[in-house]
Amino acid sequence: MSDGSGDRGGGGSPNSTEWGFDQTLRNVQGMLEGRSFPGKVLITQQSEPLPPPDYSSLLDRDEDEHNKCSHEGEGQSPGNSTDNTNAENSNLPSARSTNSLSDAQGIVFGARATDSARIAKFTEELSRPAVILDKLRELSWSGVPPYMRPNIWRLLLGYAPPNKDRRDGVLTRKRLEYVEYVSQYYDIPDSERADEEINMLHQIAVDCPRTVPDVIFFQNPQIQKSLERILYTWSIRHPASGYVQGINDLVTPFLVVFLSEHLEGNIDTWSMDNLLPQDLSNIEADCYWCLSNFLDGMQDHYTFAQPGIQCLVFRLKELVRRIDEPLSKQIEEQGLEFLQFSFRWFNCLLIREVPFHLATRLWDTYLAEGDYLPDFLLYIAASFLLTWSDKLQKLDFQEMVMFLQRLPTSTWAHHELEMVLSRAYMWHTMFKSAPSHLMS
Repeated sequence: MSDGSGDRGGGGSPNSTEWGFDQTLRNVQGMLEGRSFPGKVLITQQSEPLPPPDYSSLLDRDEDEHNKCSHEGEGQSPGNSTDNTNAENSNLPSARSTNSLSDAQGIVFGARATDSARIAKFTEELSRPAVILDKLRELSWSGVPPYMRPNIWRLLLGYAPPNKDRRDGVLTRKRLEYVEYVSQYYDIPDSERADEEINMLHQIAVDCPRTVPDVIFFQNPQIQKSLERILYTWSIRHPASGYVQGINDLVTPFLVVFLSEHLEGNIDTWSMDNLLPQDLSNIEADCYWCLSNFLDGMQDHYTFAQPGIQCLVFRLKELVRRIDEPLSKQIEEQGLEFLQFSFRWFNCLLIREVPFHLATRLWDTYLAEGDYLPDFLLYIAASFLLTWSDKLQKLDFQEMVMFLQRLPTSTWAHHELEMVLSRAYMWHTMFKSAPSHLMS
């Protein structure tokens, strides 16, 4: 990762476990640099370890991280079946509004974001003098009508205030503030930047063309320049992490949603010629502030050594062992590390793993979860992995690696994504009330 500190040399006499862990982490991080595979380590079960980077700050507190992360709900395994949600045609409730297993088992697969009754509920909430955010989150969890997304996302992220009378004034002020940041940090000559800032800007410029490469619109020079300004400005103002590869992906759902307010049709037909410069400036500002608020609740995911993600990887391994023992056993016997495939899932929040047209629907649930999202990501990742449990149990090490690097999701529609979210919600509901189900 390019957080300015990942290339430090190690010292001392590390044991083989630490070497293996560090080597795996270093190679997995290579995935985020545009390579399909993070080096030969991923497709070779036995190899000589590389000299380890200095992740001692992570390794020294490894047990502390594990203990700290075990505060989530724990209990008895719900069994090995991955098909225990039902497909009743009702709405997904809020992940925090229901505690009983019977409620969780009533979850649906199909999104109802365009259902007339749901639209009426959204309209009612948005028409209030002051929006009730808890109610809006509950409604949004199951999907937001596309034309309502820009306003609802601003509200869910706390960028736009719930009070309708204050909303326009706050947005105007924040947009002007972003313009000032760009002028102060981005629109300056390299002679006024520190070396590390020049390197960071270069890395962002390299990564922008790699962002969602299969969507032609993102190759537009104006879009790439906007993405570069957003990322660099955000990184300068968040020095604890700086720029970390993968954050570029996290901007894209915001760009699409806020562009949709100004461009008609779908993304395949959009033209920047139809966008006024002031509109583009406002869109950039909205993306910047929404990204900032979104990542505020996950800061330890993108600081040095990314301990928040390391924590989730560890817990995912334990959760899969509880839910699907045969798959867990096969992964272990084949020598595949969860870090090798799930690091990118958590780092990029599955954007690279699902078709891009589903990203905004997935983000509806992410934003509805709010501060609870880092916890819920664990269950989404488990549900996502177990979608292919039967297939994976029949594969050897190299076949599993190949499969997990090129998951067959290109033809997915909303139905498949709703299945993933449904199972995630059910497992979260089952486990969250028992505080030691992920203890090793």
